[in-house]
Formats: sequence, structure tokens, C-alpha cells
Amino acid sequence: MIEWNTIYITFKLAIITTSVLLLVGIPLAYWLAYGSSKLKFIFEALIALPLVLPPTVLGFYLLIAFSSQSSLGKFLDSHFNLSIAFTFSGLVIGSVIYSLPFMIQPIQAGFQQLSPSLKEASYTLGKSRWQTLTMVLLPNIKSALLTGIVLSFAHTIGEFGVVLMIGGNLDETRVASIAIFDSVNRLDYATAHSYSLLLLLFSFVILAIVYFFNKKAMTSFR
Repeated sequence: MIEWNTIYITFKLAIITTSVLLLVGIPLAYWLAYGSSKLKFIFEALIALPLVLPPTVLGFYLLIAFSSQSSLGKFLDSHFNLSIAFTFSGLVIGSVIYSLPFMIQPIQAGFQQLSPSLKEASYTLGKSRWQTLTMVLLPNIKSALLTGIVLSFAHTIGEFGVVLMIGGNLDETRVASIAIFDSVNRLDYATAHSYSLLLLLFSFVILAIVYFFNKKAMTSFR
């Protein structure tokens, strides 16, 4: 039987993670698209790393970094009375890092597909860099923004390895993917099926929405 608190934690994690990624992802994607630093490829590789790195590896190193035995964990605990491992805050940190490329790469691609004349015209009219970003560039990459938001949200919903390693299987950290794993281990296939079907339907609907709006945007552009 589905525990609705688990579903609540899952969607709460996805909403917070996506919101943080949007705030962080836009300036990072802007810099990656228009920056001229020779070291930019290193940051692109670091951001894309979760795409090829097994999630359990990332989760393991996050667990080590934030454990009470590590220097960082001791510092956070002694100075801020803050514990990260096996908490909801740990889930958020792990999810933000693991889903980073799903937000940044679509937005970066959106910026790079824009004509350079848009920025030049905006600067010629006396607009600042911030005004150009918010009033000119972002309105012209709505499709990329939607893709980044939806993919980040859906990816967070389906995370397993990272959240298992850094969050464990506690009441306050049990998300739907962990509940499926736990149900299968208990041979409770009915509950596992209920969670799996819910995530399957959600994933299909969310992707259908992305493709629909992207196709609509391309049709309008033509």
C-alpha cells in the first residue's frame, strides 16, 4: 500500500531541487554559453559528470564528505549544529548536484542557438547585461527553460542511488524509488507495482507535456 508521506517527500524534494537548480542554472548556463574563459571546458566536464558517473559513486562520496567523521561534517556540526548525512537537507544537496546537467545543458543550448544580434541590439539600446538577460534572452528560450525544469523535476523524482546513499531509508528521507526497492526486498510486489505505476504514468505525462510545448513552439517559430 502506498504511503502518501513518501509521495509528499518525493515531490517536495523535486520541487525544492528544481527551484534551486533554476536559480543556479541560469547564470551558469549563461556563462558557459557566452564566457570566454579557457578553463570553461573543465566546468562543463564537471557539470556533465553525473551523466556518466554511477549515482552510487556520487552518493558515496557525498556521504563520506558530510559524515560526522569527516572534517567538513565536523565543521558543520560544531559551528552550525548542522547534520547533512541521512537528512532531507542531504537529499536536496545530492539531488541538486546529480540533476545539475539536466537543467544547465538545455538552457545553455538555448542561449547558444540565439542570434548574437539580439544581445548586440539590446546593448545598443542602452540595456544592461541583467536587463538583456531577463528582458531579451530568457523570453526567447522559453522552450529550453521548460525542458530544463521538467527534466530536472522528473529526474529528481526517479533518483535512486544518490538518495539511497546519502539519505538512507528513514521515514524523513524515504522517497518513492527507495520505497520500491524496499517493497521488492520484502517481496511486497503489490506495493512496488503501485509506486512503479505511479512514477511510470507521471514520467510519461511530464515528457508528453515537454514534447507538446516544444513542438508548438517550433511551429510558432516557423
